[in-house]
Amino acid sequence: MDAEAIAQILDAVRSYDQFDECIDPHGEHDMGRITFGGEEYYWKIDHYDRNLDFHSPDPGDPEVTVHVLTIMGVDEY
Repeated sequence: MDAEAIAQILDAVRSYDQFDECIDPHGEHDMGRITFGGEEYYWKIDHYDRNLDFHSPDPGDPEVTVHVLTIMGVDEY
């Protein structure tokens, strides 16, 4: 995938606002589903500790959290 396509996918994730009970049952707004180039993708944000070993003890605190964005084809999930 070229850099322009990646930039367009990232823009789609940034502007995503279609959260519903199915894709976001806990209201965390950390997962979504987009369509790009006729393909379906999921995106998900995970919150890890600074060493990337475990989940963050406080996802809202940038001093102890690293946020990781994963984008994958729906068929890969």
